[in-house]
Amino acid sequence: MLKISYPLCEIGYTLNVPAEDVWDFITDTTRWPKWGPSVTAVESEERFIQQGSRGRVRIPLGLWVPFVITDYKDKTYWSWKIWGIRATGHRTEPIDERRCTLIFDVPALAAPYLIICWIAIRRIQNLLKRERNSSQN
Repeated sequence: MLKISYPLCEIGYTLNVPAEDVWDFITDTTRWPKWGPSVTAVESEERFIQQGSRGRVRIPLGLWVPFVITDYKDKTYWSWKIWGIRATGHRTEPIDERRCTLIFDVPALAAPYLIICWIAIRRIQNLLKRERNSSQN
């Protein structure tokens, strides 16, 4: 799913994973470097984000930049500012008990960043699939 519009553009994909599992994964700051191509490390006092959570992320250039969670609706949506600039939004939409759609949004002026978001969504899918397979064995 790709939606190019103003003020936000979106990209999403249906995952064969319960929405709650995806939510727990994308709100866990210890996991961000595993799935986020633009995040190589995270420092935050909270492992699981909530409204107003703050910290800093290291980007691939090696710079540490501050973040704050600016919008948070539990089990549904979160977005943040990095360096004071509106960055990505992250949304889960349950389909049924075993599947959901994971959607990332970005400001329209940052629409090319949707490519990075697509990579992140696919990484999340693959990491969660691996976790489920290893827990079943």
